[in-house]
Amino acid sequence: MTDLFFFFFFFTAVLFPIEAQPQALILPLQTQDVPPGSVPRPPNKLAFRHNISLTVSLTVGTPPQNVSMVIDTGSELSWLHCNRTPDYPLSFDPARSASYAPIPCSSPTCTARTRDFPIPASCDAGNLCHATLSYADASSSEGNLAADTFSVGSSRIPGLVFGCMGSSSSTNPEEDARNTGLMGMNLGSLSFVSQMGFPKFSYCISGSDFSGLLLLGNGGGDANLSSWLTPLNYTPMVRISTPLPYFDRVAYTVQLEGIRVSDVMLPLPKSAFLPDHTGAGQTMVDSGTQFTFLLGPVYDALRSEFLKQTGGVLQQLDDPNFVFQGAMDLCYRIPLGQTDLPPLPPVSLVFRGAEMTVPGDQALYRVPGLARGNDSVHCLTFGNADWLGVEAFVIGHHHQQNVWMEFDLEKSRIGLAHVRCDLVGQRFGLGLQGKLRRG
Repeated sequence: MTDLFFFFFFFTAVLFPIEAQPQALILPLQTQDVPPGSVPRPPNKLAFRHNISLTVSLTVGTPPQNVSMVIDTGSELSWLHCNRTPDYPLSFDPARSASYAPIPCSSPTCTARTRDFPIPASCDAGNLCHATLSYADASSSEGNLAADTFSVGSSRIPGLVFGCMGSSSSTNPEEDARNTGLMGMNLGSLSFVSQMGFPKFSYCISGSDFSGLLLLGNGGGDANLSSWLTPLNYTPMVRISTPLPYFDRVAYTVQLEGIRVSDVMLPLPKSAFLPDHTGAGQTMVDSGTQFTFLLGPVYDALRSEFLKQTGGVLQQLDDPNFVFQGAMDLCYRIPLGQTDLPPLPPVSLVFRGAEMTVPGDQALYRVPGLARGNDSVHCLTFGNADWLGVEAFVIGHHHQQNVWMEFDLEKSRIGLAHVRCDLVGQRFGLGLQGKLRRG
């Protein structure tokens, strides 16, 4: 999650068989509990839900143990809580698994395949490979690397490397207590997609109560994507071979070239969006971060133009001491009885070869549980990365809603197409019934 935890979006999944050489897995998204038997079970389709974090349910070990893992395109190592505590009641017990194998320090997995970990792997007192993960919000987890059998539907995947974590700390313990761990999905050699060998994956997140899908693999003829999906605009991934102190080489990095508010391009040079000689300033696409964060000068320009274009439409919150999530200080007062926002300017993120347009109503977010007099408070969903100590642009999942996002690993590119993600789900026959619940 790119050193940002904040809010996640939440998915629970029922998984179906894949071939030994994985072709496609499709996960329908929804914001509800999925009772057993309520989900259609066509081949290779997976059901999940999301509200504030994105999770998938599967089994690990021999005999299999049920686990629930947050999916994160900004992280490499998948890991599970292996020490049940009152704070983390959901855990994996390695002592109960006959296929569990700890990884020693001398293993090439420990010495070579952990090279992109933000904190280098170390050797513990038992000569086992030890991993420590930490995030900008002070969340952390540490434990030993191990391998075990992950079962996806009726398919068993032996020897998948993950972290068996003995201790964790969290700034959001209530949310983290609902899950057993995290599934890393970035470009690192130990990520889930890398170990499984998927050539690409895609997702489509809806802002409505039916929430889209995740497709692992090509989709092929079963999905028949090309017959109905709008042609994708591709932007190349930015890859560098030389290690730089502030550049995450295994993140999904693209080149942001400008930002437009309605028809007004922000008056910034392209150099404002380029990484510097230390690697600071890369642009990462991250499913583990809710909102989008911009480096200070770019954020200031966007804030100024958005404020200018909404000056006669919205009442600004006049409270210089209020900053939502420590990074968003442009907020507005909306009457509590007002169900719809007035027309607001869209914000377009201009990449090399592609654009992502955030509709005006999606540019603001209502702060949960906060009111000022008879008004609710809504804040701009772009934040100042400088205030978080983050040396990067981070594109969060809130601004990826109703965009088909394809991560083409073979061709090193990301494809974008604006689409109704609820209708995409219907194309795959993934509509679900039930009482909706938001967490």
